[in-house]
Amino acid sequence: MRRVVVTGMGAITPLGLNVKDFFENVKAGNHGFGIISKFDASEYKAHVAAEVKGFVAKEFMDFKAAKRMEPFSQYAVAAAKEAMEQAGLDMEKEDPYRVGCSIGSGIGSLDAVEREYTKLVQKGPNRVNPLLVPMMISNMAAGNVSIAYGLKGKSLNVVTACATGTHSIGEAYRSIQTGDADVMLAGGTESSITPIGVAGFAALTALSGSQDPDRCSIPFDKERDGFVMGEGAGVVVLEELEHAKARGAKILAEVAGYGATSDAYHITSPAEDGMGAAVAMKRAVEESGAAMEDITYINAHGTSTHHNDLFETRAIKQAFGGHAKNMKINSTKSMIGHLLGAAGAVEFITCVKEMEEGFIHETRGLKNPDEELDLDYVQGHGIEMELTYALSNSLGFGGHNASILIKKYEE
Repeated sequence: MRRVVVTGMGAITPLGLNVKDFFENVKAGNHGFGIISKFDASEYKAHVAAEVKGFVAKEFMDFKAAKRMEPFSQYAVAAAKEAMEQAGLDMEKEDPYRVGCSIGSGIGSLDAVEREYTKLVQKGPNRVNPLLVPMMISNMAAGNVSIAYGLKGKSLNVVTACATGTHSIGEAYRSIQTGDADVMLAGGTESSITPIGVAGFAALTALSGSQDPDRCSIPFDKERDGFVMGEGAGVVVLEELEHAKARGAKILAEVAGYGATSDAYHITSPAEDGMGAAVAMKRAVEESGAAMEDITYINAHGTSTHHNDLFETRAIKQAFGGHAKNMKINSTKSMIGHLLGAAGAVEFITCVKEMEEGFIHETRGLKNPDEELDLDYVQGHGIEMELTYALSNSLGFGGHNASILIKKYEE
């Protein structure tokens, strides 16, 4: 199998519109939560979200093209631009059919559906925007990125709910490993802080009812009461090692392993024993050739729901046995909420930055871990720690489990 490395990263997040600003805020322990401003949520069960702030599409892309994209596509194109610039990827020097795209969205555009359905009801079917379908469907993030940057290779839109970002990167990694591509732009994007999005997740009792932005997304805490919806995008440039070296690219990290399973258990709840997620983690580590004891850090799915945090903790114990007690585990969602289809991609970027800087961020807001949640969740403050490996987990509605192992690059 061919080796796969990371050469570029881009992010649009509730804590910054680029990777540098995002990670500086993460290191400082800041959060991106606030009372929902996109619509009046006073009558809703959820009042707080992690919204992207200050994003102006024309600052990242052609204005006319942006007008034909919904925010989830705009975020993806903007994040891809940053990733390609960092990678120094010049498409005029590449075979475009060897450069692909694997960027997923869990939902696509709920906002477009709401907006155009209102027109349908109030003004009739002939007033619906003729671009509704190509603006709302989830594959248009990958489509628009490919169009914007001339990527003519494999183009994928993985949709596995909250595991979308990690699966998208994992499948891009596989595509390069097996020779389908030399370079893949990979990641996830989402913008679903809309009336029906918030109402729907709240009706599932999945969202936090907190009205306090400083204490809403609190993974592993006994007072946790649901996740906080976030939005944004994360995109990375993955590249076959020899291809990256040949063009003199700076290598940020190596993708060392990928595991994917299904709980085959319930449409929203993870399996109670955690075995599905445990097997995904074990497969990712086994593929790398590392021993389970070599893994010292996990960026957990860590949603701040009762079931996820409990069952993911059980999964980590199933996978790593007694070594689980020696590991550092944190949740980036404690600072930016749950970016749904973008979550795993932004968390992948977080892992690479932590590895680069030798720093593991805190699980913000964690004060009183629940009784069975007895691992080291990096409570109170971040810690300086050198990392050889970082394991990132994502678990999605429908029982989708994905784990991806990142390794510090060595020749």
